[in-house]
Amino acid sequence: MLIRRGVLLDGTPADIRVGAEVVEVGAGLAVRSGETEYDAAGGTVLPGLHDHHVHLRAAAAVLQSVRVGPGEVADTAGLATLLATATRDGQGWVRAVGYHESVAGPLDRDVLDALAPGVPVRVQHRSGVQWTLNTPALTRVGLPDHPDGNLRSADHSWALPPAEPDLASLSATLCRYGVTGVTDATPDLGAGDITDLQHRMRQTVRCLAPGKRILHDDDLDLDALTRWIRHTHAVGVPVALHCVTAAQLVVTLEALRVAGRHPLDRIEHAAVVPDGTLTDLAAAGISVVTQPNFVAERGDQYLADVPQAEHHELWRVASLLRAGVPVALSTDAPFGDPDPWAAMRAAVQRRTPSGTVLGPDEKIPAATALRLFTGHRPGCAARVEAGAPGDLCIVSASPADVLAELDATAVAATVIAGEVAYERG
Repeated sequence: MLIRRGVLLDGTPADIRVGAEVVEVGAGLAVRSGETEYDAAGGTVLPGLHDHHVHLRAAAAVLQSVRVGPGEVADTAGLATLLATATRDGQGWVRAVGYHESVAGPLDRDVLDALAPGVPVRVQHRSGVQWTLNTPALTRVGLPDHPDGNLRSADHSWALPPAEPDLASLSATLCRYGVTGVTDATPDLGAGDITDLQHRMRQTVRCLAPGKRILHDDDLDLDALTRWIRHTHAVGVPVALHCVTAAQLVVTLEALRVAGRHPLDRIEHAAVVPDGTLTDLAAAGISVVTQPNFVAERGDQYLADVPQAEHHELWRVASLLRAGVPVALSTDAPFGDPDPWAAMRAAVQRRTPSGTVLGPDEKIPAATALRLFTGHRPGCAARVEAGAPGDLCIVSASPADVLAELDATAVAATVIAGEVAYERG
């Protein structure tokens, strides 16, 4: 196809001929026989956005789940009402997501039994690492005598009933945001799972499995982690290590120092980066994929729970870049809002829901935030140029307005492999 009357982010007017790859970029390109023509009408043509850390099946499942986070529920009575009126899935379950203790305190099976008796209910903590099941639900999964109903998401000794998430709807949603590629961060995906995701999503899908590992503070074993990294590297696979606490980051950096590095190793989240680890991160040459959107989504809770002296260590971006660490941004959907433009705004503004600026020294320019949502891996930003993938995001605004607003509603069209995957009606 030929995209006419586009403008690149640097302000250069351009026509763009694109197929599986960008074929030609220039002024006044002529339409060829049989070529589809798209009039960008002076809008900005960007590389397609890439969300560098998502969980596709979980994000699709959330489209059919009830949200019970602080933004949706205020107290125990509200939680009980929401669970009682929630639509059940095809197996008769109520699936709730996004819970935080600030809603109604810690959950266990007894609390859920009181809130939602007689109906199998499972509630996922907003961190994604734990589910709480009530007694009917525990009976369904063969654990009727479990002491508290709190089960780790990564524990394969229990299994949720099979369900087929609506990946087509998720893919369409991402197209509306201009997202043309994603990296799935779900651990333990098999080859068949990966093939299925790649077949059913319109976006290009990359996966961190089998090298993805989630760490837990109550089970940090430096020797075991070092052995696992060595083994994973030995079969040619990079590692991606989930680090949301300072302890997890420190242990990970030491394990990588001892085990050695693969050039594509990554640290996921880096939610807390103490001052002393910035130099170690830079020296290790390891990439960080982080989510500043959580400042905008959960920042007020951080202000309440985290000592003020440590606020500057949360969800760093600018200091990582200054230290020379390769960085990419992501939404962590469904645990974060899947809108990458909202995540960009959060990286630029660093405002909590109440308007407080959290970590002002971690702000980055809008152009940098946009660049960190492109490319297929950290430190590999994409450009609209001949030979680049034929994945583009066309925004109905000037480059200056794109950077000033960072607004998903301005996405006019999304092109994947030279075909229009979404066009705003």
